[in-house]
Amino acid sequence: MPPTAAYIHIPFCRRRCYYCDFPVFVVGDRQNGATSGNIQLYVDRLAIEIATQVNYHRPLETIFFGGGTPSLLTVAQLGQILEQLAAKFGIASNAEISMEIDPGTFDLAQLQGYLQAGVNRVSIGVQAFQDNLLQLCGRSHTVADIYAAVELFHQGGITNWSLDLISGLPQQTIDNWVASLKCAIELNPSHISCYDLIVEAQTPFAKQYQPGDKPLPSDEATAQMYRTAQQMLSGAGYEHYEISNYAKPGHQCRHNRTYWQNQPYYAFGMGAASNLENYRFTRPRKTQEYYQWIADGCDWRVELTAAEDRFLETLMLGLRLSRGISLNSIESEFGIGRLDRLLKCLQRYQHQGWVEIVSIEYHDSRSERLCQRLLRLSDPEGLLFSNVVLTEIFSQEF
Repeated sequence: MPPTAAYIHIPFCRRRCYYCDFPVFVVGDRQNGATSGNIQLYVDRLAIEIATQVNYHRPLETIFFGGGTPSLLTVAQLGQILEQLAAKFGIASNAEISMEIDPGTFDLAQLQGYLQAGVNRVSIGVQAFQDNLLQLCGRSHTVADIYAAVELFHQGGITNWSLDLISGLPQQTIDNWVASLKCAIELNPSHISCYDLIVEAQTPFAKQYQPGDKPLPSDEATAQMYRTAQQMLSGAGYEHYEISNYAKPGHQCRHNRTYWQNQPYYAFGMGAASNLENYRFTRPRKTQEYYQWIADGCDWRVELTAAEDRFLETLMLGLRLSRGISLNSIESEFGIGRLDRLLKCLQRYQHQGWVEIVSIEYHDSRSERLCQRLLRLSDPEGLLFSNVVLTEIFSQEF
């Protein structure tokens, strides 16, 4: 399939959060796209990379500005990037254009400018509703900033917005987590993401904490946080459609589904990873190396995988979705032999109730009744222990 999705990495942050291992460039609390020459230089280089990309002649249906903190861009800088994307690929009239935004980094005029430029979905990085936890994470905003940002959404007429939370933070209790979930539900976003903290190597958290040791919550506590989020959010009308993501009806993130369904996509910017022509390529993670890569012609064709890797990758990504994976598609693409071996290795997890096989009837374009079998992880237990199931799959020879 030709790619119809593009990820744009904006690496600039006011400060680096203590859990973050993303490629970011810290500009300080007073810098933004209007005052930092580094940001404009990056936008200009980004436009060059976009211009050199092979065009597969399908307009973009989803665009996602991630980071970093994309809301440090001026409206003009965001517009420059979107104009380059439109000139190179075209943008579908109903495209989902998402942008990550941090509290305290934008005002109403800036927000309205983003909307006029084409953004129609925003994702706000909240992480917690307790000031002490935000400080422990190194976040640059306060709880008051969260509510001020959401008020700007209302004033700007934004109805399609997502809110991010993190569980398993240092000193975080079950009561803290329940309180944050209640606050999030009361704000009524169309989408909520709940991520479990991963202590990544080379981050400040990795130097301070060891997984499983205090003040990090225990494994039992974080598992209970996961179950609690599933119960509270599902009860509030959010569909648990992916391991970490919940959405009101009609508001699943179309762009992120591209990843989980193992479909091709463009990616642009420092450290961004694309998936094109059965190649995956991660761009240089350091600024000057990225700029040199652009000067050298943006060669991204680095071979990724044999067919077996694609099989495992399809399972790893697709089982993140509550809907699961079509066994019909697995058999068609990878053969009945691999499918049989897969089902055999998952039998014990099926008996445990972590793995489910369900049949769904549907009608094709000629109104003929067909049946599709889906392999999925149960919610919440199968999704909670997905790493155990995937480890078993990856230990097999297919």
